[in-house]
Order: sequence, then C-alpha cells, then structure tokens
Amino acid sequence: MSGGVDSSVAAAALVAAGHDVVGATLKLWGGPSDSGCCSVTDVEDARRVARHLGVDHHVFNFTDAFEDTVVGPYVSEHALGRTPNPCIECNRRVKFGLLLERSERLGFDALATGHHARVEQRGAVARLRRGADRAKDQSYVLAVLGPAALRRVILPVGAMTKSEVRTLAGRLGLPTALKPDSQDVCFIQRRAGRAGFLGARLAMHPADVVDATSGDVVGHVPAAELVTVGQRRGLGTSVGGRRRYALSVDVDGGSVTVGSAEQATAVHVPVGPPSWAGPALVPGDRAEAQTSAHGSPAPCTWTGDAVVFDEPRPLVAPGQTVALYDARHRDLVVGAVVAGRARDVVDGAPAPSSTAG
Repeated sequence: MSGGVDSSVAAAALVAAGHDVVGATLKLWGGPSDSGCCSVTDVEDARRVARHLGVDHHVFNFTDAFEDTVVGPYVSEHALGRTPNPCIECNRRVKFGLLLERSERLGFDALATGHHARVEQRGAVARLRRGADRAKDQSYVLAVLGPAALRRVILPVGAMTKSEVRTLAGRLGLPTALKPDSQDVCFIQRRAGRAGFLGARLAMHPADVVDATSGDVVGHVPAAELVTVGQRRGLGTSVGGRRRYALSVDVDGGSVTVGSAEQATAVHVPVGPPSWAGPALVPGDRAEAQTSAHGSPAPCTWTGDAVVFDEPRPLVAPGQTVALYDARHRDLVVGAVVAGRARDVVDGAPAPSSTAG
C-alpha cells in the first residue's frame, strides 16, 4: 500500500472478496523527497485506508536494500553514460523481490499491488498482460518479472480503468479517492532535479559535442553523464540550422556525438540477456517491442542478442529497458531486455567492466 488510490482500491477489492488482507507500506528512501512515494504523508494515507478497511497495517524498512539495488546502480549507470529506469529495478529487486520473499516467509499466499496490469492464471501457469486502461498500463515496468513471481502476484485493479478505480474509491469512502497520481522518481527532488541528485553523488565530466557527419566540435555540455541517447534539448547546438540529436555518449572520451533526426533512428537494437515472463522467444520469432513506459509498441524480430524493428525507430538509449509482447496476442508480455551491447549487460545491470556506448 503506497498511500495512493490504486493500492487502496486493490486492498478494498481483496477485502470485499473475502481474503485475509494485511497492508504493507515500504519505506524505501531515507533522503529528501518531494515527489513520488515514500513520504511520511504517504505512509499515513496508507495507514488511514487500512484503518478504514479494518485491516492490519505494517511498515517495512527497506532503505538499505533500496540504496544497494536501485539508487546505487542508477548512479553507476549514469556514470557510464547509460540511461537506467529505477522504477523497473525497484519492482524487480524490492517490491517483487524482497517483499515477495518476506510475504512468503510470513505465510501469506500472495502479494497484491495496485499496478495497472493483469496476471492471468491458468492452472500452474501465470502470464502477465497489459492493464485494461491502456493510458495507465504498467505492464512495461513489470515485464522483468519471471513466472515464479507471477504465480504469487495479484493485481486487482488491472481489469479496471483509472476512472473506475476512482469511482469505486469514492463509493467506498476511501481517504485517497481524490489523491493525485505519483509521477516522478521518488528519490529525486523537483527543484534539484536529476542534475542535482547525480551531482552530489558522482563527479561530472564536461564533453565536446561532435557532429557525426563532419567530425567537427559544434558545442559543449557541462556533464556527459546527464545526456541521454536520443536527446535533443539541452545540447545547445544546431548545425546548418537543423536540430541535432544525441547519437552516442562517451564519458571517458569526453564527447557526445550528435546527428540529424534521420541519424537518430535505427532498426537494430543490441540488447543484454533477456528476462522471460513466459516461454522464451527463439531467434527469428516475431514480437512487439516497447521502449518506454508510455511509448508505443512496434513490430520487431528477436535475434537472440538484438531486437530488429520492421521500420526505423528512435534510438534506444543504452541501459533502457525494452519490453517484449507477443506478436499475435499483443497485450501478452513475453519478457524484457536491456538495450546495450550484450557483453556490457549482466542480469539487467551493467557488468563491472562495461564502458559507455
């Protein structure tokens, strides 16, 4: 129970169905925060909802694990010029890792959350599907979950639209019925931003901005670690009056290569080892790939170490997660991979010897 309306309604739905429900809120971030979850207010909101539903409520302190498995790797990835998604790692390592393990040790049959996705159970087989509300679908950030975890996961609001969730919350009188959605990374303050957070944790390195076609230095950026492949804004440069996009980031070499909009597309995306949510794809299999939480899926072919789109797509930044969906049953999650050369990626995280690019 994060203190938001979705997990509140998820708990209420389980209580109404006759389950023995216990609410758990995770304390994940011990530093300053003005966005996302983990605040004292969020904990109190979750406690109020639990009290309203007549269920016990606990707070589990996972701050050390969150630092080690989410925040630390987030910083390390940026130091390499890569672009990680901390919410995906939080789901993989903490919510559906540590919390799922603890729930099992405590004797619970399942772990439920307020994610907008669906788990389809057919006997001993559990598969992940998109949520009913495509605008709120969160299957992308859960695509890293494997079959063993999915068998013990319940997502009660996945079959509802967001408006239905809020309507039900209001009808039940839940204290969080009108609470706005959390949108930001919980450990990054709005005022300081990503630059302020990373700047306090790693050394920033200025870089030349180099035109891919001419090889000329056409500008400079104060920190290569803050540039994302595919980025246009903030590069402070245009060549010949045309906008330029970041094509690659070389932190060690002190350069950011930029090119045209056409150069900032590709069909071939090298990736690291996959995390399968169901039966594994084999090279040559067709699929659909989604490269961001709110992106659009596109048809592709799986080669075993790359995703090959049918048509050019915007560049996928190294470190970015690519969620794979079944080519025929397009709401069915197949698995997830991390963009970047396979030798640079190990189990969804950068290998110690990896380099930028």
